[in-house]
Amino acid sequence: MTATITAEQWTATRVAVRETGDRFAALVNATVPETMATADWTVADTAAHVVLIAWLDNLLLDPGLAPPTIPGLMDEIAVTTVDTVDKLNDHCLRHFAERDPRKLAQRLRAEIDRLLLVTADLDPELPVAWLGGSRVPVGGLLAHLVNELLIHGHDIARATRTRWDMAPKDAATFLAVFVLGMVRHGIGRIQERAETPSDRRIAVEFRSKYTAPAVMVVRGHDVSIGEPGRDIDARVSYDPVTLNLMLFGRVSRARALLTGKVVVVGGRRPWLLPAFMRTVRFPS
Repeated sequence: MTATITAEQWTATRVAVRETGDRFAALVNATVPETMATADWTVADTAAHVVLIAWLDNLLLDPGLAPPTIPGLMDEIAVTTVDTVDKLNDHCLRHFAERDPRKLAQRLRAEIDRLLLVTADLDPELPVAWLGGSRVPVGGLLAHLVNELLIHGHDIARATRTRWDMAPKDAATFLAVFVLGMVRHGIGRIQERAETPSDRRIAVEFRSKYTAPAVMVVRGHDVSIGEPGRDIDARVSYDPVTLNLMLFGRVSRARALLTGKVVVVGGRRPWLLPAFMRTVRFPS
């Protein structure tokens, strides 16, 4: 496994942000904003949420960019966990009134333009303070945005019966660049919850033809990176698109397994995978 973000990953992530952002903006422009994209959000709400993420990325990279227009935003970010991120999202959407799809599409493109400009000469491994005291590399911020664009583009397209392509190479940046990057630099309190997980060490290796093999190790609330091929409890072969949709609750685990897009292919104790997934969680 590569210890840092490679030049190839950095270039691919930047291209994915630009291309997926343009496609997402065009999708929003072509749909009825009042259509429900999820159980709680309209197409316009969903687009506003993605705009806010791109804006927040710029704010985190350059705190002097503009004073936050959302009261208590930075304090909320500091204490947000996987289990409370929905509250942060709702708080931001309440204080961001824009819902015109044309203006949202323009704003998204402008935020992405700025994000790519500001990061052009930065080291993609440079850590940035993120949710719950975690630290995400610059490249990880962009990879996280790619995933938000892909997942919420999927939501809008499914609700409006519109085509939405999700390239595996783009989806692969989520685990390879964002998740592993955050684990390298420190997950802070983002995965913490009231229930204390088992202190047993569980190592899971992830394999995809789009990425190098990667191992994550959990022990209690701690998450770290391990060595491929050594002391592995479960090996998972995955299609990046299906894995991401599964992690964010768009595809059930049963369906992902039955279609063969996410498969447990070995390891010493593969039955420990569910316990691993209860620690390494994502909002659904």
